[in-house]
Amino acid sequence: MIFLHGAGYGTCDNSFGDIASAMSSAGFVTAVIDKPVWSTNDLTRDYPGSAAIYDQVINMMRGFSNVDAKKVGLYGTSEGTWIASYLVEQDKDIAFQVLLSPMVFSPRHALGFLAVQDFALVGANEGYQSIVRRVFSLDGEMFGMHNFDISTNTPTSYSIPTLVAYGSKDVMTAQVQGFKDILEQAHKAGNYDVTLRSYPIANHVLRLGDEAMEGTPFADTYVADTVSWAVGTSRGLTQTSEKVAGTSLYQSISVPYELHARPAMTTYGCIVLGLNLLMMLVSLVLLIVTLVRAIVRRVRHKPHTMGMNREFARALRFVTIMTISAGLLFLGGFAEVVMAVVELAWGKAPADSAGMMYWSWPVTQLVCVVVLWTWASMFEHIIEIASQRGLLQWPIKRGTWHALAHNEDPIIAQTRFGRVFFWIIAFTMFTMLMCFAFWGLFRFS
Repeated sequence: MIFLHGAGYGTCDNSFGDIASAMSSAGFVTAVIDKPVWSTNDLTRDYPGSAAIYDQVINMMRGFSNVDAKKVGLYGTSEGTWIASYLVEQDKDIAFQVLLSPMVFSPRHALGFLAVQDFALVGANEGYQSIVRRVFSLDGEMFGMHNFDISTNTPTSYSIPTLVAYGSKDVMTAQVQGFKDILEQAHKAGNYDVTLRSYPIANHVLRLGDEAMEGTPFADTYVADTVSWAVGTSRGLTQTSEKVAGTSLYQSISVPYELHARPAMTTYGCIVLGLNLLMMLVSLVLLIVTLVRAIVRRVRHKPHTMGMNREFARALRFVTIMTISAGLLFLGGFAEVVMAVVELAWGKAPADSAGMMYWSWPVTQLVCVVVLWTWASMFEHIIEIASQRGLLQWPIKRGTWHALAHNEDPIIAQTRFGRVFFWIIAFTMFTMLMCFAFWGLFRFS
């Protein structure tokens, strides 16, 4: 039996020790290797390449004198079940497979389901789900990520005897739809030897307790059930127990099949987010320059002034403070959602009160509306002054052109530095509002 790692960077030393020992005690020759990740990361995994490496280990094991080459099985968990699909397709002599918390669907749909369901379970405001929709609608091909839409849910993937195991506290997998799809694909392949076992209080890796802690035990009779099934299946025995047994499966939402790659949205998002990052850097440099100018002029006992119109200076200050406050509130609320989801995945129960995860979204929306109102008032005032001075008439009078060219009676600031400061900071705050709009903060339905 070959063991396939789930997410992360498991090694032969810290993975599958107890279950591999149990299988060895039952007569299996077991192999656990370091997860073949090479120079990849979580977003650029080479699943077919990983399957080829695991198959090399299988072929090596088939050469052992104490191994029956026709009775080699797989034990895959979580992300490893995607690799198992490629492995079963590549190696037609694999005899059976144990799939622990299989992801079943494409990464886009499986991870989209995980995020949306967990956001709901921890009590996060529904508005934060718009972030999930944006993230999992990205076109990964534009960034060299080719795994978002891999198709491993095929008849070939379940064409051999299969044991599927879920835990009732697993908040990462679509258990109901997942098992239904496994059955459907297996039946298409003519395979009716599919067994389901579900265990109460067990998490994503069928353990009891916090998944982040090492040494937590497996749930109930999971090890005995799995060993018995693998032994009986490898020996060609007839299964006498129920094909489907255990605690009832639960799934709070459906798999978000509507998610798909959106190249135009991805391009727009990159432009908006990239422009905002650039403008924030420019604004930071500008603020440093302003501070240095103020210090130098103070040392030289000269007054430091940008000659900015007081009304516009107050409006700019208000817009900046409110926009940055909205950004910090948004980031703080989202960070709390992420932490709650991580703790939920590790086995911790959701808090009784969602707190900031819920109220931060509508409050941020309210702040954004106030900022927009301030923007509208400020530009209304600029337009009003421009109209009074004849700047909106056509053709513009010669005297008006002369006053505009020589900056006589300026609208915003008397100094060039003051005007540059105003428009750069204002445009930076505007790009932040564009980012808010991209993430769905201006959706009120």
